[in-house]
Amino acid sequence: MLLSERKNNTFAKAIKRKYVDPEYVHSFCEALRETNRTIATLNGSFDLLHPGHLEMIYQASMQADVLFILLNTDTSIQAYKGPDRPINPLEVRLQHIAALSMVDFVSWFDETTPCEILEQVRPNVHVNGSEYGADCIEAEVVKRYGGNIYVVELIGGYSSSNLIKKIRTTCD
Repeated sequence: MLLSERKNNTFAKAIKRKYVDPEYVHSFCEALRETNRTIATLNGSFDLLHPGHLEMIYQASMQADVLFILLNTDTSIQAYKGPDRPINPLEVRLQHIAALSMVDFVSWFDETTPCEILEQVRPNVHVNGSEYGADCIEAEVVKRYGGNIYVVELIGGYSSSNLIKKIRTTCD
């Protein structure tokens, strides 16, 4: 890309090439498989990125040719974390995740679990934190299509909820 072309691009435009609309996830992933690439998935809200998230994303990126991050929408997060969450709206979280070089693609889902979108992706590997383990709610869907669950040990001391509490305490 020429420098003059780069100046006309904004950050948001540049990273949108990594976005996959949920409506097209199945056909998109089928096309990836036709090129013999393996797919790893990781889902979550990733509201306030911290070192624990980054380690998990890195570990996920090492499990397959393509890393596909699946983000809970704002409505989905509110359903299980309450009306005060997320701190960052979906568009901001999409940008944060898509900006990471180790992430190949990102999509989103409205449900409280990622099972429906995982039916569309059919990953070779689904990555989860050790707090959910190998017997996570996603395991049945992933294994149905021949995939495996990879568990990442958490880095202690990091949590978006704890960061939010600390910020609120500091601001009060």
